Amino acid sequence: MTHTVKMPYQRWALTGIAALSLLGSAGCAASPTPAPGNGGAAGGDAADTAVPGGGSGDYANGTYSATGSYQTPGGEESIGVTVTLESGAVADVQTEPMPSNGTTELYQGKFSSGIKEQIVGTPLDELSVDKVSGSSLTSGGFSNAIEQIKSEAAQ
Repeated sequence: MTHTVKMPYQRWALTGIAALSLLGSAGCAASPTPAPGNGGAAGGDAADTAVPGGGSGDYANGTYSATGSYQTPGGEESIGVTVTLESGAVADVQTEPMPSNGTTELYQGKFSSGIKEQIVGTPLDELSVDKVSGSSLTSGGFSNAIEQIKSEAAQ
């Protein structure tokens, strides 16, 4: 029987790699600060909407696209958003994941698969996405893109 003894520096290196991996994963799953108008409740898998009547709702019908960026533990990420507006409300939404690593690809994929059912039919001024399908950081990039779309669609 052979017995292998690991050197102390090998244990430290493996422990450090494991810790960094866990920190990176945990950062992508963290819940953001609650958005105004959601009663102060944090988290949840649904898109939260603000109090009705909060904005003008004066947007031109059409399809608008923007790219939103957001910060992750691994650096800045982006997601493309295309929204179709009808009478000031979201009639359709498409996202284009733009991941720079595997973790971001996973979370942007989850976000993209659940966003449509959460926001279609919601007035653009009442849109406040917090967390979709377990992805909370991607919503920051989505919200960034929506703000650009609001400016472009405003009449």
